[in-house]
Amino acid sequence: MVKKAEDIKTIRPIIANGKAKLADIDPRSTCSFRGDKAATIAIFAQLNAQLVELQQVLYAEHKHKVLVVLQAMDTGGKDGVIRKVFSGMNPLGIHVASFKAPTSTELDHDYLWRVHERVPAKGEMVVFNRSHYEDVLITRVEGWIDDRTAKRRFRQINNFEAMLVEEGTIILKFFLHISKDEQKQRLQDRLDDDAKKWKFNPGDLVAREKWDDYQRVYEGAINATSSPHAPWYIVPADRNWVRDLYVCSVLVSTLRGLKMCYPDPPAELDKLVIK
Repeated sequence: MVKKAEDIKTIRPIIANGKAKLADIDPRSTCSFRGDKAATIAIFAQLNAQLVELQQVLYAEHKHKVLVVLQAMDTGGKDGVIRKVFSGMNPLGIHVASFKAPTSTELDHDYLWRVHERVPAKGEMVVFNRSHYEDVLITRVEGWIDDRTAKRRFRQINNFEAMLVEEGTIILKFFLHISKDEQKQRLQDRLDDDAKKWKFNPGDLVAREKWDDYQRVYEGAINATSSPHAPWYIVPADRNWVRDLYVCSVLVSTLRGLKMCYPDPPAELDKLVIK
């Protein structure tokens, strides 16, 4: 059983390697956390505190750039991850970008044009709540692009992400993997709860009818665009407490690996006297 945050290093994330099959990955898996819900939430609190500190060092050091991509089916938990995992961070150094239907101006440019201007600068962490991957997901399910175009876009996305990495960006991509039964329950919860009803979108039911198509295109996109420099992590997301700890553990492990440190203060500060 995992008993403390330091033991998170024993977790083996599910990383797509070009052969991932979503049907073989249990959305209700607890991975290797092996603790009950209360214990896991307590571990998350410890790890999240470490993440907040690491993000502060990231901002202060002003050297690295971190891009986090969140993709999921409707109700998959993207907003929940942002609320839980990234809470308490320095707002000067973290930004969330959400990509909805493109505007007429954006449609007049290539599909990556609006994405490139939102990637992180030095010292920043940027979270994409949906991303450039929408242009190889819904577009395929709805038949707006064909397989040949999708294959070309996979190559372009890989090249785009490789360029970002070569220029100093760390890219972490998370697919929040929920089951169809769990989505049904979450949609029903939105209908039944007045505090959540505003989030219900009848269009989600249309997409739900195409569940198998979405699973197919997600699997294809993940396998075509997961690489050592920009991996896809497949997150079992039926249990929110597992989902949050999974994402947080990957972020903490990655940021620790950067060996960051606060910058040295100017030498003249040693002689400064505040009166």
